[in-house]
Amino acid sequence: MGLIIFIFIAVLSFIVQARFKNKFRKYSETPLASGMSGRDVAEKMLHDNGIYDVQIIPAEGALSDHYNPQTRTVNLSPEVYSGRSIASAAVAAHECGHAVQHAKAYSWLQLRSAMVPVVTIASNVLQYVFMLGIILAASSMGYTMLLIAFAAMVAVTLFSVVTLPVEFDASNRALLWLQTNRGVVQTSTEHAGAKDALWWAAMTYVVAALGSLVQLLYLAMMLFGGRRD
Repeated sequence: MGLIIFIFIAVLSFIVQARFKNKFRKYSETPLASGMSGRDVAEKMLHDNGIYDVQIIPAEGALSDHYNPQTRTVNLSPEVYSGRSIASAAVAAHECGHAVQHAKAYSWLQLRSAMVPVVTIASNVLQYVFMLGIILAASSMGYTMLLIAFAAMVAVTLFSVVTLPVEFDASNRALLWLQTNRGVVQTSTEHAGAKDALWWAAMTYVVAALGSLVQLLYLAMMLFGGRRD
């Protein structure tokens, strides 16, 4: 049963990722009537929200867009930074949504930021500890390793769950701002495209959270359900 659930989550993740990439590609090829670049959109959204101490910088790699609260930078991938499409506007506004969260001390973002150091360590040790636990499953050392892996997986899963309201809220802020700033997204069709792209991006986080939860439950069954192999 556990294997079936793992396969289902893996297939679902593949489908959602593929769908998101197709949507991003589609809307990357749909130009904005305003002609604004992703950088232009980001700068305008930040300034409209009274934020002037956040830098907008280009990042390396495709789909590498993110907001860094430590350095106070909105990092945009090349296709978003220079792009003048629905996708570039949507992604740029979404990342600025995180900057707005930071400026307004949004509690879920604060919680996620506080969890980052612990989750980084947990993610790094998880795979090694888990494998040792499986190899030494028949011994008390193996059981201890699996307990450590379970604790690390709890941290990773909680982080995935906390990420959901952060991402959905950033998208909601972005879409509301785009809707009220017709100089950026000028038609209902453009707004619908931005909403579609951000919805599928959010679904990738939902699937990731489900995957983490399934792994956590599997570990719990191994440790506490009478299964040690």
